[in-house]
Amino acid sequence: MNEPQGALDTVIITGLSGAGRGTAAKCFEDLGYFVVDNLPPALIGTLVDLGSRSEGAVIRLAVVLDVRSRAFSTDLRAVIRDLADRRMRPRVLFLEARDDVLVRRFENVRREHPLQGDGRLTDGIGAERTLLAGLRDEADLVIDTSDRSVHELRRAIESAFTGSSNEARPQLRATVVSFGYKYGLPLDADLVVDVRFLPNPHWIPELRDLTGRDAEVRDYVLGQEGAKEFIDRYTEILKIIGAGYTRESKRYLTLAVGCTGGKHRSVAMSQEFAERLTGLGIQTTVVHRDLGRE
Repeated sequence: MNEPQGALDTVIITGLSGAGRGTAAKCFEDLGYFVVDNLPPALIGTLVDLGSRSEGAVIRLAVVLDVRSRAFSTDLRAVIRDLADRRMRPRVLFLEARDDVLVRRFENVRREHPLQGDGRLTDGIGAERTLLAGLRDEADLVIDTSDRSVHELRRAIESAFTGSSNEARPQLRATVVSFGYKYGLPLDADLVVDVRFLPNPHWIPELRDLTGRDAEVRDYVLGQEGAKEFIDRYTEILKIIGAGYTRESKRYLTLAVGCTGGKHRSVAMSQEFAERLTGLGIQTTVVHRDLGRE
C-alpha cells in the first residue's frame, strides 16, 4: 500500500452518552472539520487513508463514536495504536459529566440510556462509565461538561482545536482552572493543587469583596510566606510533567488550583501559574470555574 500523501488533522470525539458529543460535533463542523457520526472503529483507518489522498479536499476529520458501535472501546484503542505506528495518530476528545447531570439530561429528553436494558437509567450510565474507563485514561483531552453551558463547551473546544494544523499547533496546551473545594473537584483535572495553606483574604475586611483578579488580593496572596517558593518549585515539576506529556503524545494538560471558595487564593495563584506556563512556551488558557458563585 502506498503511503498517504498527507496525514489528516484527525480528532475522535467520544465519551459518555449525554455528555455533549452532538454539541461537540456541531462545533467541529463550524471549525471546518469533515464530521462523521457513529462510524465503526474498523473503518477509521480506511477513512483516514482516503482523506489523506483527497488532494486537499479533506484536511480535517472528526469522527464521533459511542456505544452504539458495540465493543468499540477495545477496537478503537487498537485503531489508535495502528495509526500512531503509521505516524497518523488522531487526537481523542473524551466528554463526561456527573451521574446526576446525565440523569437529568436523559430525563429532560425522555430517552433511555443505550446500555440501560431492563435496568435503571443509572445502571446504564454506570455500565458505560466502566466500559470507557480505559479509553478515558488514554484520551488527549477530557472535558467535564457538568457545569458548562453549550456556549462554554464550544469555547473550550475552540480554544483547544482552533488553528491546530499538524505543522503549526503547539506541542502542549494547558488549561489552568481555579475552583472552590466546597463546590467539588473539577473532574477533568490532570493535576490538582491545593492552595488552602495560604492565609485566606476573606478574613481581611478590605479584601473580602474583591477577587484574585484584583491587584490588592494578588499582592496579598503572592506576598505570603511560602507562596513564591511554592510556585517556583511547582513550576519545575510542571516542566518535567510537560516534557513527559509531550513524549507520550498527550497534547493537553489541565491544572486545577483550589481554595475554599474559588474566589481569592485559587484565582490569584491560577493567574500566576498561567503566566509561568506561558513563559515555558505552553499555550495556556485560564478558567475561573467558581468565581461569582459566592
